[in-house]
Amino acid sequence: MPQETKSFPFDPNQLEVAPGTAHQNLEGLVPKIDAPDELRAAIEMAFDYRGDVTVQLKNGRTHEGYIFDRRVSPNLADCQFRLLSKDSDQKIFIRYTDLARLSFTGRDTAAGKSFETWVKKYRQKKEAGETNIRLDPEKLD
Repeated sequence: MPQETKSFPFDPNQLEVAPGTAHQNLEGLVPKIDAPDELRAAIEMAFDYRGDVTVQLKNGRTHEGYIFDRRVSPNLADCQFRLLSKDSDQKIFIRYTDLARLSFTGRDTAAGKSFETWVKKYRQKKEAGETNIRLDPEKLD
């Protein structure tokens, strides 16, 4: 039986590059967390952040690391997040209500990186006649 060819209603080569998402540069930001809504919004930003944050607790302790998990609830006292410590493999549970200050202190490891940039480099190498093209990720300082 002959192989059937399918025609697409679009050109897949034109879809190769989709517009990316613009991310706010949060490096160095110290958001206000005085009100419950501010606190919740700041932790959501920190959860989406691709770098380390520094948290200062109301008891005076400070931790630096990556927020990798959070548990939210309508009751603020039940909300907590987990932070992977920068200096160890320790996972620290922190209640939202224990937080005194949040700072975006680490470098955003994905800032300036985009799929569009990767595709552009790939196409440049392909147009230059290179074969076995390999694009490695940039080193993280």
